[in-house]
Parts: sequence; C-alpha cells; structure tokens
Amino acid sequence: MSAPTQRTPVDVAVGVLIDAEGRFLLTSRPEGKVYAGYWEFPGGKLEAGETVEQALRRELHEELGVTIGAVVPWQVELVDYPHALVRLHFGKVFAWSGEFEMRERQAMAWQTLPVTVAPVLPGTVPVLRWFALEREFSGVTHTEPTEVSSDCKVGTQRFPFP
Repeated sequence: MSAPTQRTPVDVAVGVLIDAEGRFLLTSRPEGKVYAGYWEFPGGKLEAGETVEQALRRELHEELGVTIGAVVPWQVELVDYPHALVRLHFGKVFAWSGEFEMRERQAMAWQTLPVTVAPVLPGTVPVLRWFALEREFSGVTHTEPTEVSSDCKVGTQRFPFP
C-alpha cells in the first residue's frame, strides 16, 4: 500500500461583499466549472506574486465588473475537495464602484440568513456559520445539497491572513 499523496493547497481570494442593509453577495458557479450551479462567494486563484487583496481586486473586476474599495481580512479556511485542496482567504468588502455585470454568465443574489439559494458550495458553509455567530443568528443557515461528494472536507484550522 502506498502512502497518500501530499497535495499543495491552491490559494484563493474570496470576497464577502456586504451592502448597507447587511446583505451579502453570493454568485453561482458558471457552466463548465467544477460544481457548476452551486452558490459561493465570488473570487479566484492568486496568480504568481499577487497578494490576496490584489487577486481579489482583479478577480472581482474580471468576474463582476466592479472595482472594490478596502478589503478587511477576515478568515482563512482549508477545504479539501476531491479535485483540489484549496486555502480560501476570505476578505470583507463594504464598498465598490461600478455596475454589477455577470461576465462569466453566472447568477448573483443578495442574501441574508438563512440563504434562499441552493445548493451552496461546501467552502461557503463556514462563512454562513461565521455570519450566524457574528449576527447572533440561530437556526439553519442553508439547505444541504444532496449530491456533494462526501469526500469533501472543510477544515477547522485557522491561518493568519497574509
């Protein structure tokens, strides 16, 4: 029996956009991507030499057509999907300019707890829990998808935000 292969995490910048009413933005994963149709917080992979904030600015402009203001570092979560090990760097964003354009033909929805869109990507679930704690919300935060692989593991480790 061979030892399990150690996977290197892929670093991903994730924007938690929060509007003046306290709602947060979720977007659907576009067709052609892993977990197409699942709802998540927008963002994307860091490119070589980018900081989390630089990657988030680039990704949100590329995907949503907006220019973001300050990014408030929030949490970092390790998620082990069957296709990739990802380290999600979550940053809160309270200000942006420009009109939202769904440049990858994804959908968008402003949400509160409990979220009304489904299914929610496993890497999004911890954020909903963090919101529940911050907002003193008790109850179900989302509808559990039935078809997500049980091989997906959401870590409980916390890492410093670079």
